[in-house]
Amino acid sequence: MGQISMDNFVEAEEIAKLWNISIRQVQYLCKHGRIEGAVKFGPLWAIPKDAKKPTRTGKLKPGRRPKTNGGEFNEQE
Repeated sequence: MGQISMDNFVEAEEIAKLWNISIRQVQYLCKHGRIEGAVKFGPLWAIPKDAKKPTRTGKLKPGRRPKTNGGEFNEQE
């Protein structure tokens, strides 16, 4: 089995700073396969240095409705 060179990887904390998101969000994206090439070593995620920030899919969970800009508390006169 071949070894992975860690020179091409960074930790979730560095990616979080680079992408301006929380470390927890980076971990979530890794866990759900949204960051290509991310590998978990114990509690840490190793993410390729050249990984691209995933875009939002715009999908809603089943049973959810899209948010609206109105409502009884937001009515404009």
